[in-house]
Amino acid sequence: MTPAQNASGATSGTTTGFADLGVPTSLVRVLADRGITEPTPIQAATLPDSLAGRDVLGRGRTGSGKTYAFLLPVLARLAAGAANGRRRQAKRPRALILAPTRELATQIDEALTPLAQPLGLTSKTVFGGVGQNPQVQAIARGVDVVVACPGRLEDLIGQGHVSLDAVEITVLDEADHMADLGFLPVVKRLLDRTPRDGQRMLFSATLDAGINTLVKRYLSSPVTHEADSAQSPVATMSHHVLHVAPESHLPVLRDLTAAPGRKVVFTRTKHRAKKLARQLNAEGIPAVELHGNLSQNARTRTMDAFHSGTAHTLVATDIAARGIHVDDVSLVIHADPPVEHKAYLHRSGRTARAGNSGTVVTLMMDDQIRDVRDLTRKAGIAPTTTKVNASHPLLTELAPGERSFPGPFVIPGAAPQGGGQRPTGGRNGGGQRSGGQRSGGQGGQRSGGPRGQRSAGGRTTGGRNAQGGQSSQGGQRSGGQRSGSSQRSGGPRRSGGNGSGGGIAAFSSQSRGYRG
Repeated sequence: MTPAQNASGATSGTTTGFADLGVPTSLVRVLADRGITEPTPIQAATLPDSLAGRDVLGRGRTGSGKTYAFLLPVLARLAAGAANGRRRQAKRPRALILAPTRELATQIDEALTPLAQPLGLTSKTVFGGVGQNPQVQAIARGVDVVVACPGRLEDLIGQGHVSLDAVEITVLDEADHMADLGFLPVVKRLLDRTPRDGQRMLFSATLDAGINTLVKRYLSSPVTHEADSAQSPVATMSHHVLHVAPESHLPVLRDLTAAPGRKVVFTRTKHRAKKLARQLNAEGIPAVELHGNLSQNARTRTMDAFHSGTAHTLVATDIAARGIHVDDVSLVIHADPPVEHKAYLHRSGRTARAGNSGTVVTLMMDDQIRDVRDLTRKAGIAPTTTKVNASHPLLTELAPGERSFPGPFVIPGAAPQGGGQRPTGGRNGGGQRSGGQRSGGQGGQRSGGPRGQRSAGGRTTGGRNAQGGQSSQGGQRSGGQRSGSSQRSGGPRRSGGNGSGGGIAAFSSQSRGYRG
């Protein structure tokens, strides 16, 4: 073990295990079975107070171990109550954990479940984007812990499906992000429904004015701990700014993402995430996108592909900067520099986690020089700035290894990208469409000419010809009825007249075959 750290982040002279901090033996065993034997600084700082039942205000940077810092006291308290005869009740959870995003709520529950099962405790996630019936039914049977996003939980309460009057312990995770998303009014209404004498813990990477409002109103004499704060230097994380010309932006990004290992590429907007994912896939780099327009099922498929290595690159908006943990992300690329320094720190926290090393690269163009300089100064980092193009040797230093282009990401069960036979009910980028039903493909760009003809790449070169009746097998539409196979043929596949990479889009949120 390495020396443990105290609440201020200073190194103490002795090592401390979970048992020394007061974690029950049953939980220590479960942690040991999962290879977790040494507390992180935020855990070592907060656990003695949180296990003693005190209200806690904890600040730690992304990846510092905050999740276990609050899960362990939650489960220890519930297990002790169960031993004394307290049991879960229908519609009345005993613990509430609030998170700003579905991804974070899911990740918290995935960390909670293996700890809770040996103790006979149960949990349920509650968030939007999916049907509410499974959530309602599970809570009606009775669960010990609800891990929820504020909006959906308030909806279920309003429908009479949930009551918070039996909650013994409440946790707010990533409270600053909830404030940024405008959730504080809902959070306050939810906290007002919990018993005033219950234990409350608030964990955040930063503690801003909006968070202080929650602290003053809802936490009773809280003990404050700061360890691995958002601006704490991470010795294993290197920061680089690559000054690129506009025409070199995509080639440099392509070279970095073609290197071995997992990469996360951040953009400012959903449109940019979709566009860059299309462009990288068109270059033969398997990439998936993550942003707010995806259904929950599509988000799950995206993260499964990234976790499994089917897709090596995740192109995301800031939705992924909080709470999403994937092992061995070696490189984070800010394709678009974020607007403010907190977003930079949270994005960068996807790499160099749990003692691993990682590299953070920001792509900067001429008109972004001042903004990037201010951004890094406020973030408390001093990056190395280099003017590069796609052939610069620094790229192989930042992302070492042989560049490979294995081909675009394909949804499991779908046909490979490009020409060929399309399965019934699915469009996969080119070829035959059976039965006329569309369920995928990006395409759809019209470019004049005879109306109705579509190229093998899946792009429409027209529309529907108003004259006549039956469409030909070559794909020329001439009006109402279409033949059963409706095979389309036409000109060569385009490689991205609008910068979208030739229309490859099985990974896109606009691909109907990718929807849940």
